[in-house]
Amino acid sequence: MSPSRRGASATLFARAKRILPGGVDSPVRAFAAVGGTPPFIRRARGARLVDEDGRSYIDYVMSWGPLIHGHAPPRLTRALADATSRGTSFGAPTALEVDLGQAVRALMPAVERIRFVNSGTEATMSALRLARAATGRDRVIKFAGCYHGHGDAFLVQAGSGATTLGVPDSPGVPKAVAADTLVARYNDLDSVAKLLRSHRRRVAAIIVEPLAGNMGVVPPVPGFLEGLRSLSTNHSAILIFDEVISGFRAGPGGAQERYGVRPDLTCLGKIIGGGLPVGAYGGRRDLMNHVAPAGGMYQAGTLSGNPLAMTAGLWTLSQLSPALYARLARLGTQLAEGLADAARTAGIDLQVNGHGSVLTPFFSKTPVRDYESATKADAASYARFFRGMLARGIYPPPSQFEGWFLSGAHTARHVDETIEAARATLRSMRRRARR
Repeated sequence: MSPSRRGASATLFARAKRILPGGVDSPVRAFAAVGGTPPFIRRARGARLVDEDGRSYIDYVMSWGPLIHGHAPPRLTRALADATSRGTSFGAPTALEVDLGQAVRALMPAVERIRFVNSGTEATMSALRLARAATGRDRVIKFAGCYHGHGDAFLVQAGSGATTLGVPDSPGVPKAVAADTLVARYNDLDSVAKLLRSHRRRVAAIIVEPLAGNMGVVPPVPGFLEGLRSLSTNHSAILIFDEVISGFRAGPGGAQERYGVRPDLTCLGKIIGGGLPVGAYGGRRDLMNHVAPAGGMYQAGTLSGNPLAMTAGLWTLSQLSPALYARLARLGTQLAEGLADAARTAGIDLQVNGHGSVLTPFFSKTPVRDYESATKADAASYARFFRGMLARGIYPPPSQFEGWFLSGAHTARHVDETIEAARATLRSMRRRARR
């Protein structure tokens, strides 16, 4: 069935556009980059979504990453029901915050102190403010194509939805704020070194996705993260790893464990809330002691550390295991190799970047290793591929520049079904291209 066929989702989308900007609360959900009407989701369980028209899909969005155990695991939903019965928010400390903080630190030792917030955007904004407070400097280096939420300082050559919609620089960002944001090239240490030399003793922080996921999945080349660590130390700048996507996805200790590089500050989200709204920033004890009330750098949030998100995060982290990561890696390899083979068979150029349970197929002739090469991928071909997959019961991200996420609820059979759908879709694309 065509995803654009008018039904319950189409009716809801028409209603939504009369009350929500563009009909959505997060831009990429509008399907502007891929066309058609977005399915409105009624329910989900395991690896599958069901929309308001009753259509079922194998899901590779997984709420954009946090659902590493799949949708609505029964033990998690029971834990949340139990927590809800005791209250949803207190505006006061709870033992759950302490327990989750200790669980994060046990897995990620660089996080000596942690502050919970309500989103990844809050985490990155707060970490940047902390870096400026600790160094007395104003400027920050980010990387083209890396997305760190919608804070003003980060909407300069941003990835994710900004790239998807073709507006990487947002109106409304003050020029003075943009002037303090310096942009380097991902996987290019020389570009970072030049900025640090040109702005000597003025750079407060270098912020990076250690495993880029918002220009599509782009792993760091050997030596890149180690080089950032060295440059940050030599120039007395704070190294911030934005692990909102990679944290507990790349491995039990995040990308920093996987690549053996210890940042000064880490931003987290997604998985540590088990699918509920959450974020966190943490790191070196001396830096975190600048945060109020321990220090003078103010940051607060009424719902921060709320018992529902903390409960979901504790359950999610407690279920991580070497067996889970090994299984996800096998499924990720199976899917990546299957997509690549389907494209070769159809005679279509495709590069598949991946790490463990997250990957991106780029419609490109050449390898993708940074923002420039990512944006050369054929987004129009991805849009056709997306629509074909959706019509065949597969729900990939509605953007060329996002990651596909696997979960513990996915099986080899789900992946086989996905590869067969990809074969059929790519063959159809090739036939149409020959006409």
